[in-house]
Order: sequence, then structure tokens, then C-alpha cells
Amino acid sequence: MRKVILSEWITLDGYVSDRKGQLDFFASEVRKIFAEADQVKFLEDIDTILLGRKTYEVFSQLWPDRPIRDEVLASTMNKSRKIVFSNTLKDAPWGKWNKAEIVNGNGIAYVKSLKSLPGKNIYIFASISLAQTFMKEDLIDEYHLFLCPALTSGGTRLFTEEANPRNLRLLNITNYDSGVVCVNYQVLS
Repeated sequence: MRKVILSEWITLDGYVSDRKGQLDFFASEVRKIFAEADQVKFLEDIDTILLGRKTYEVFSQLWPDRPIRDEVLASTMNKSRKIVFSNTLKDAPWGKWNKAEIVNGNGIAYVKSLKSLPGKNIYIFASISLAQTFMKEDLIDEYHLFLCPALTSGGTRLFTEEANPRNLRLLNITNYDSGVVCVNYQVLS
């Protein structure tokens, strides 16, 4: 069965954005870290990306014009199947690439079905409210958390009281020169 892998950049004090909703504490590191050998290997096992509407609107302006021959993350973002969960979008273009599919209504049932289909892993990158919804429904199989050497003392939390308590098993820890540490956990049943 395919895995749903949630990847988030998070501060040492547990926030995925600062008090103003900004992502400055990690924005300059994303492309550098996803060029590292371990992340390139990880991205090769992804064929589907799940996005919330807000993240889709940002990413669809950012990624389609990036040259895929120079960057594995851009290649994965542009070539992979993209699914946007939205009750308001009617169309989801992605530059010259295939449009993103739109799912409205019951996203939980859709992801459960998606996991049972053949294919590579399914990736949630950013899309905090979508991630939180899937955490509540126990749809996340792995967490890839990029712990950033920053404190924001407030902002948006990834893990809220609404998330179901879960036991996790450490899969891997990778340290990067920038001070970012990637911690990968498997959700235990």
C-alpha cells in the first residue's frame, strides 16, 4: 500500500510559520536541502502531491517555471500528479504541465481510496490545514520534519490538541550544514 508522507518545516519551538504567517525561517533552505542526495532519493519515490487551496495558489505560481533539469524538487513538483482539495476552485492550471486535479467534498474517503491504488508514495508538502485534517483521520503514515534552527515564539502550530495521540518510530535523522535537521518518523498502528 502507498504511504502518505507529511513533510513540514518547523521551528525549534514548534511553529510552521511565524506570528505574521511568514516562512522566512526556512524559505532560503528548501531548494538547497532538496538537492542533497538523501532528499533526491526520497523524491524519486513520490508520484502524487496533495495540496490545499492556499498552498496550490502559491505553488502554482512558483514551481511551473523552474527548470526541471537543474532541480529534482522542481521536477517532482511539476511532473507528479497534483491533487488540490478545495470546495471553491473550478480549475487548477499548473503552467505548461498537467493541471492539478480538484477534489471537493469528502477528501478523507478520496485519500483512503488513493492509498489503495498502485503507485509510488503520496506527499503532502506544506498545506497545514489539510495536514491537520489528515492527522485527525489517521491518514499520515510518515512525518518528515525539517527542524529549523529558529525560534518564532508564536505563529501557526502543526500539532494541535485535535491531532490524535500517536506513537512514532524513528526512521532516520539527517543533519545539514545549515543547521536544519530532518527527522523522519513512521506512525505506529
